[in-house]
Amino acid sequence: MKTKCNCFSENAISETVAEGKTILKLEGRKEMAQAFDNFLRDVETIYHFNGQQVVKINGNNSVGKWYCLITLLGSENGKNIKTTIGATYKVKYIRINNKLLVSRRGGNFKRQDKTEIKS
Repeated sequence: MKTKCNCFSENAISETVAEGKTILKLEGRKEMAQAFDNFLRDVETIYHFNGQQVVKINGNNSVGKWYCLITLLGSENGKNIKTTIGATYKVKYIRINNKLLVSRRGGNFKRQDKTEIKS
């Protein structure tokens, strides 16, 4: 998979927290694309169910919060695995060339479940 991260500004920051600890902090599209590709290397299917998004727009800057249920289907140690992650995101946006891009994203992974999928 080749991730492009085009929804992020060139020097955006993405920070992911799980169980109260920062597990990943990335800066810039290139670093994000490499890290996301590495994380997803064993994932065959990805679902993101987003809801309850609130965005406050203030000129060329905006802030938002949204809730996401992430489902990843892939393999781990030769087994088919379904990973389900409940997350919230706090996002700062910036308007550049008439496009609203993410300048900073803080992800908080509230829960994660892994289940083996039997054939």
